[in-house]
Amino acid sequence: MKTTSKAIVLLSGGLDSTTVLYYALSKKYECNCLIFDYGQKHKKELKSAIKIANSADVSYSLTKITLPWSNDALTNSNKKIPIHKRLPKNIPLTYVPGRNTLFLSYALSFAQSINAKSILIGVNAVDFSNYPDCTPKFIEAYNNVLKTLKTKITIQAPILKLNKAQIIKLGTKLNVPYKDTWTCYNGFDKPCMQCDSCKLRAKGFKEAKINDPAIK
Repeated sequence: MKTTSKAIVLLSGGLDSTTVLYYALSKKYECNCLIFDYGQKHKKELKSAIKIANSADVSYSLTKITLPWSNDALTNSNKKIPIHKRLPKNIPLTYVPGRNTLFLSYALSFAQSINAKSILIGVNAVDFSNYPDCTPKFIEAYNNVLKTLKTKITIQAPILKLNKAQIIKLGTKLNVPYKDTWTCYNGFDKPCMQCDSCKLRAKGFKEAKINDPAIK
C-alpha cells in the first residue's frame, strides 16, 4: 500500500511519542523521526529512541540543542528531580522552558526541507505534568503560526486528549514495543518509580490492566 505522505515524528523514546510513531505508521505515513539531545542529564531516552526508530525501520535525525541558561531539573546538573506525593497542579521544576516550541520549529524546518505535510507530536493534556506546551491551546496556537507562514504543514497531536490507559491500549493494538521505551526522568539502571513521569506511566498501565513490559 502506498504511503499517504511524508511526516515528521518527534520521538523522545518515551511511551507517548513511541505510540504516536506507531500510530503514524498505521496511517501509512512515510515517517522521519526527529530525536533531540537537548542536554538531558542522562542519555537513556536517546538510546531508546534510536533503538525504536531502528526496530520500526524508519529514518531518524539526532539533533543537538544547547541550552546554556538551563535552570530546570531535567537539564541542570545542580537541580534534583522532584518527588511529589501528588502530581503538581502548578508547572513543575521538570518543565524545560520553550522545549516543545523549539522542537516544533526544528520539525517545521525539517518538514519544509523534505516536503512533508505533517508533524506528529506525542503531547498529552489529560494524564500529564501540567506542562503549558502540552495543551490543546498550545497546539492550536502553533498551527495558527503555520497558517501565517502560508504553509500546508500541520501539527497533529493524536493522543492529546487521551488518558494514559487509553494511550497504552491504543499502543498495544498497534504492537508498540513498550519494553524498549524509557519514561523515567532519572537515568538509573531501572525506572525509579517515584518521579512524576514514572507515576503517570504506572497509573496508565494499572488502569489499562496491562503489565508494563519495561518493568522487570
